[in-house]
Amino acid sequence: MTAVQLNRMNTELWQSIGAIADSEPLMRRLTNYAKKLVKEKQDPTLMTEEEFFAKIERAEQQMERGEGMELLPGEDLTTFLKRNGYEI
Repeated sequence: MTAVQLNRMNTELWQSIGAIADSEPLMRRLTNYAKKLVKEKQDPTLMTEEEFFAKIERAEQQMERGEGMELLPGEDLTTFLKRNGYEI
């Protein structure tokens, strides 16, 4: 979506809100709908329970094959990342 389209949509939204702002029932409905839309917007970092346990299983398999990385006792995260080739 271009900036012009986004700006037009934003303007239309605010005009519509202004048109119903004096109606409590309509504002209540709009607020409830906006809450539902916020819930629909998903965080891409979230995962389902099944995805989480599958990821744990893959990590365990990698460790068994010697492919994993392990934080050494007393090692901080910065040192761990540097030791494994990541630049900080």
